[in-house]
Amino acid sequence: MGRERIAVIIGAGPAGLTAAYELLTRTDIQPIVIERDPDHVGGISRTVSYRGNRIDIGGHRFFSKSDRVMQWWTQMLPVRVPKDASVEITFQRATRALSDGLRQASESDGDNVMLIRPRRSRIAYGGQFFQYPLDLSLDTLRKLGFFKVARIVASYMHAVLLPSRQERTLEDFFIGRFGVELYTTFFKSYTEKVWGRKCNEISAEWGAQRVKGLSITKAIVHAARKVAGIGSLSGKSGETSLIEQFLYPAFGPGQMWETVARKVKDLGGEIRMGAEAVRVHHQGGRVTAVTVRRESDEETISADHVFSTTDVRSLIRILEPHAPHTVGHVAEGLQYRDFLTVGLLLESRPSEKNGGLLTDTWIYVQEPEMQVGRIQLFHNWSPHLVADAQHGWVGLEYFCCEGDELWRMADSDLIELGARELKAVGLCQGLRVVDGTVLRQPKAYPGYFGSYESFATVREYLDSFANLFPIGRNGMHRYNNQDHSMLVAMNAVDNIVGGVVDKSNLWSVNAGQEYHESKS
Repeated sequence: MGRERIAVIIGAGPAGLTAAYELLTRTDIQPIVIERDPDHVGGISRTVSYRGNRIDIGGHRFFSKSDRVMQWWTQMLPVRVPKDASVEITFQRATRALSDGLRQASESDGDNVMLIRPRRSRIAYGGQFFQYPLDLSLDTLRKLGFFKVARIVASYMHAVLLPSRQERTLEDFFIGRFGVELYTTFFKSYTEKVWGRKCNEISAEWGAQRVKGLSITKAIVHAARKVAGIGSLSGKSGETSLIEQFLYPAFGPGQMWETVARKVKDLGGEIRMGAEAVRVHHQGGRVTAVTVRRESDEETISADHVFSTTDVRSLIRILEPHAPHTVGHVAEGLQYRDFLTVGLLLESRPSEKNGGLLTDTWIYVQEPEMQVGRIQLFHNWSPHLVADAQHGWVGLEYFCCEGDELWRMADSDLIELGARELKAVGLCQGLRVVDGTVLRQPKAYPGYFGSYESFATVREYLDSFANLFPIGRNGMHRYNNQDHSMLVAMNAVDNIVGGVVDKSNLWSVNAGQEYHESKS
């Protein structure tokens, strides 16, 4: 009887757990998932609980243009469709029928479900709030004022009719599509908060992955269609950044990945929590084993396949024998942007100036003088995220670098900063902060700067190992959403099943317009 085939999967985030489940349901390969976190699966898509109040790290919409992903999600957590609700998820210029292979919940599912949630996001700028994605409503034009609108139109026409720059940097990318005035008004400050550097120092590839499909022209066409009352289009024609409704696990994104983890274990897979891959052994163009450390013990696991979601820099460091110097040099030059959330519990839910409750799910803060980049209103994502329905539960997101002044700031000082900036942006409305917590997330965003322009050197080297599959956001050093990460994992298993050696289908995910999403 032959030896059981083993796949070692480094990381129990969306990509790693998807790979494990796909292997168990489609092959005879047994996955062993290695997760450094002793308590949580899900990676950046986990949910962290603080005194019964749940934090979604970054805000995770469950919507994908991939039928495969949408159906996969609802096999894990079915959709609860209220009796008086539409059987469609609607979003601007597109509609998605919930009958398209999406499993619907029954009473026996209880709260192990996906909810249909309304999306409302706005931009805080100049002491006012603007709808996002930007529309050309009278309200928007009134708030901007005649002269501002005139400058926006003039700079946009100049960018379209007299293009003068190649798209080498992210600044080139934005100006080429929106003009200087709109770029500086609604994109520059927030983007530079996210990355901690000027837009002219960031590769245009970030824009190509995140906002390629959006433009003033599309906003004009969309506004005209709304006025004309033209009906919905097919789901694959709209930009995902224009979603008006999305699916969301009742208890946050971690509920999805905790469910998947249980299914992986039930199917015979193994998940080792609090464990770390410290060496990846290879020989003759194939990985052969992974050495895993758990507390003070080490074990070397023979592997037929290895899936890695750890950051590329760490993976290159633990290869044995070591990677060539040129590869290691590029990997060491890769940079990341870190992230922290200040969770604030408010005595009641924030209200609009007219007294109505704020219905935003999140707000982008385009105010250069404020450090906060984005504000999540968790109680509007799902009522289950807040322990007491009377309270407001918000998360202020700060982008930073591990070890810098903001990262090292005491939790109490960060909570005070968050409360002060929440008031300054106009959301607190005199509400008292009754509790708070801070959550730090290293390597939240792989950077499109540093040595990134030479990343092909690293990619080609990793692809030379026939049975090594870098997957996930950090595993590929690519700003993927969780559905992109899942598709890469699915494609990797497809390749194993089909005996396909070429890995180009992994790198093509989130490289075409159909996958692009904006500011998420």
